[in-house]
Amino acid sequence: MRPFEGVKILDCTHVLAGPFATYQLAVLGADVIKVEDPNEPDQSRESGSDMRLNKARMGTGFLTQGSNKRSIALDLKTGGGREALKRLVRDWADVLVENYRPGAFKALGLGYAELSRIKPRLVYASMTAYGQDGPRGVQTAYDMAIQATSGITASTGTETSGPIKVGAPVIDYATGTTGAFAISAALYQCLRTGEGQYIDMAMLDVALILQATHITDHFHSGHNPRRAGNKMRFAENSMFETSDGRLVQLAASNPRQHRRFYKAIDEPAEAERASLDERYSRFDEKYAMVATKMKEKTADEWENYLEARHVPAARVRELHEALQDPQLKHRELLHRHASAPDVGKPLTVPVAAFKFAHGGPSVERPPARVGEHTDEVLAAVGFGAADIAALRKSGAVA
Repeated sequence: MRPFEGVKILDCTHVLAGPFATYQLAVLGADVIKVEDPNEPDQSRESGSDMRLNKARMGTGFLTQGSNKRSIALDLKTGGGREALKRLVRDWADVLVENYRPGAFKALGLGYAELSRIKPRLVYASMTAYGQDGPRGVQTAYDMAIQATSGITASTGTETSGPIKVGAPVIDYATGTTGAFAISAALYQCLRTGEGQYIDMAMLDVALILQATHITDHFHSGHNPRRAGNKMRFAENSMFETSDGRLVQLAASNPRQHRRFYKAIDEPAEAERASLDERYSRFDEKYAMVATKMKEKTADEWENYLEARHVPAARVRELHEALQDPQLKHRELLHRHASAPDVGKPLTVPVAAFKFAHGGPSVERPPARVGEHTDEVLAAVGFGAADIAALRKSGAVA
């Protein structure tokens, strides 16, 4: 039995952070119903490199975190759509997650105050850019804007490149992960107290938590992170070009690894000069020495040679190379759907970044088309065929 089997979640989210939060709960057994506007479904359905899938509203941006969910299409701007959602809250849901602009759901009569009266044990999570209130509460943003606002962009890059956004949408996925954790904590709290909970999540908060050590250091010493590129704190955990023109990231971060590294590159005297003062004050000298040494072997040779001597080191790989690593298959990080609606070939998606000894994350259901399960879901909370037909005729459902 997986941890969240029996937990029922209404997923009123779009794009990445919200859908990823509910996806993480879905792979752990939760019954997740994705609620979309039939006129403007999740914009991630039109996101990805395959334009055919985008036009079919099954883009890879959606497919990535669409597994294990059912889909219903409700127009919450209509009275019928709102009443259908309220009935789902009253008769079915344990959790509702939304990531619209602050106040949008409240204006529709679907805020926490209203829905908690219908279901006092409801866990209601709102995920926004800056939170529900405060000077920035009315503003909206996406991952790249939060990276810029939070200081992450300014500290990424080199002195000559200027600020650079992190390549992956790390804030979105970190917010989704944090959201899944927050919802899990609220559900556990509800089990103990019998009371529901409101969760106010902000992407900016998550972006700052990702810089926790920088924040503490700044308030203590006034230090601001500098754009150091591939030059790290010490020479022996920086990145270097090798004889074949490829790059190797060294990661000999502590004094023990420092000694192992310099012994491995046949510099026994340097191995003993491992004090913090020397590692800092002689950075330029040590960096030049290591740069010269690293030209003696290829990147693969250095990776194998150093790892065999318990010195952390890794050749810099592109994503297509990283995905061929046999460790991924061993870890069962990825799931391969034999088929999925409109995709036309097998589909591979990430699952979760951890394993359980038993009852762990797994994928059973492929991503759904918009509204694929509308009739099934509404029937389960008492809507008859005539009721659903009337809602469909009014445009409240699709």
